[in-house]
Amino acid sequence: MPWLYFTLKPRHRAWAEAWQKEVQDRWRELETVEIAEGCFISPEANLFAEPGRPIRIIGPGVSIAAHSFVHGPVVLEASVSLNARVSLDGGAGGIHIGEGSRIATGATLYAFDHGLAPDRPVREQPVTSRGIVLGKDVWVGANAGITDGVRLGDHSVVGMGAVVTRDVPPWAIVAGVPARVIGDRRERRRSGTPSASWSPPDDSER
Repeated sequence: MPWLYFTLKPRHRAWAEAWQKEVQDRWRELETVEIAEGCFISPEANLFAEPGRPIRIIGPGVSIAAHSFVHGPVVLEASVSLNARVSLDGGAGGIHIGEGSRIATGATLYAFDHGLAPDRPVREQPVTSRGIVLGKDVWVGANAGITDGVRLGDHSVVGMGAVVTRDVPPWAIVAGVPARVIGDRRERRRSGTPSASWSPPDDSER
């Protein structure tokens, strides 16, 4: 639960920051990893960033939860959240996730694909990679999948279990297999306003 790290009380902050420094320094020693200040990386995360395939965490507030799998090239902007068992593989084209985007448990982003020609086995097919780009403030639901070459616009939402095979416009809500647009965030009820279907109790009926 990495979000707990960012809400620690001052009396816990000192030891927690020292512990995270040890965890992050170890990753810097083992892999080609860049980590901004003020981030959280679970010691149970799996980061793979050989030379030429770096992982760049370029803004503060990023969290990477336990049992996530991140294989560069990957760029994470400020306040990106990768929850448990998220799987990112940057292929050759890379994955870039914009500021404030949230990737829910079990989501998979694979920035590569195998050929399907019938004249050779799958294991011998050429691999292509165009990359994946997520804008800022994107929410990818649990167990959703994003395929190579896809771009998700700012503020878009991917429903739980969806498989996204084509670009998603800004503010769009997509769901299904393959994913299709089912709504627009700008048409949703504003935060803090009561639902139209809810009304306060009538004291006169008591």
